[in-house]
Amino acid sequence: GDIKKNFVNDGADYYIQESGSYANLSSYVRVKSVRKTPNYFDNNGAAKDNFTGSLPAVASGSFGGAVGRNITTADSGRISNFYSNIGDGAAWDTQGLTGSNYDNAIALLGNVDEYKYNVISAPGLINAVHTTQTTALVNNSLNRGDNVAVVDLVKYGSSVTSVTQAAASFDNSYAATYWPWVQMIDPQTGELVFVPASTVIPGVYVFTDASSEPWFAPAGLTRGALGQVVRAERRLTANNRDTLYEANVNPLATFPQSGVVVFGQKTLQKRASALDRVNVRRLLIALKGFISGVADNLVFEQNTIATRNNFLSVVNPYLEGVQQRQGLYAFKVVMDDTNNTPTVIDRNELVGQIFLQPTKTAEFVILDFNVLPTGATFPA
Repeated sequence: GDIKKNFVNDGADYYIQESGSYANLSSYVRVKSVRKTPNYFDNNGAAKDNFTGSLPAVASGSFGGAVGRNITTADSGRISNFYSNIGDGAAWDTQGLTGSNYDNAIALLGNVDEYKYNVISAPGLINAVHTTQTTALVNNSLNRGDNVAVVDLVKYGSSVTSVTQAAASFDNSYAATYWPWVQMIDPQTGELVFVPASTVIPGVYVFTDASSEPWFAPAGLTRGALGQVVRAERRLTANNRDTLYEANVNPLATFPQSGVVVFGQKTLQKRASALDRVNVRRLLIALKGFISGVADNLVFEQNTIATRNNFLSVVNPYLEGVQQRQGLYAFKVVMDDTNNTPTVIDRNELVGQIFLQPTKTAEFVILDFNVLPTGATFPA
């Protein structure tokens, strides 16, 4: 087949458009015969002059238009700039791509109806050298309102001060950052390599969803242990962890017997509120996703009491289930005559209000020990 996908920019809109007339892997296209391939390479592996005109054009195959470079070849000069040496520029490509090559992909993800996800990360992007792309990724999550962007702020070998200063440039409850970098085993080569924290954090979110619920904190010894990590870039002290957490940077702590553990769950929102915690933001994302799906079924239905009751009969039991599974302290759903007045109905609108009290996590456990003399009685 000859079907190929093309990136299209139509003003403020970005989308993928297919071109071609014959479906790839079509059942109606077959190979009648295969002629013997001529020996068109010379001893050095280069095509002989009399055959160069018959070779396919560069980038004309399934990945037509791709601009990535082969980062594993010695002559590319880029294998030494991978992993802990990620950068940007002519000699500092990220995974064979420069930072600007991510722009189109991020723009495409702005289409909420086309792409569905609840967490996104781009381990090749470092805010210190890919500021434009990292900011675009964070803003995309804010505009979509249905996912958390896990971003990396500084390069390998940076200091606590540099990462806290970088975090100060963000104010967004749909983004979170973790530090320091971690060492893992390259599955292809067996080599010990350092990778940014965003490489492993989405896995922590997935484990939390599978073992608990999205509204449980993806942190701590129960859900935040990084078993696949060999070690962190540096062992953080208690003061380091406190400094990072005050700056909304989630520390990756190292504890004896436990290894490397995610020891924070703040978003990059500066103002103190329930939304400055990852578990609350992910709770609202989960609730919004479910309730929006229910509301979609009401579009173009009759604006009557029966329709409102149908909505309440689905949403209230769902929220009760979330409450029973420790996601909410309390909730209230209002969809009646108080917010659906005749004026609202005449505008062809159906209004619902949802009030939530999200469950908070115990991030600081305070225990008072009192030593009593012999014979003393314990206080009631």
